[in-house]
Amino acid sequence: MKPREIRDMTKDEILLRKAELEKEIFNLKIRQRYKQVDNPLRIRILRRELARITTILHEDDNKIRPLTARGETKNE
Repeated sequence: MKPREIRDMTKDEILLRKAELEKEIFNLKIRQRYKQVDNPLRIRILRRELARITTILHEDDNKIRPLTARGETKNE
């Protein structure tokens, strides 16, 4: 998922996606311990997406680059 796509989501959707990613990464790591992972690179992809989401939320919290809710326009 690209950063632009993440920024187009509402904050609740972003937080929900973050929770889903954390749960999926946890499950993949458990399965990896038992050699049951079909695609080990999936963990890397998910970790990077989680990092993007965390960065975007950090930027929004610190007013560095605020999120724009759907349908809203930024008046600068």
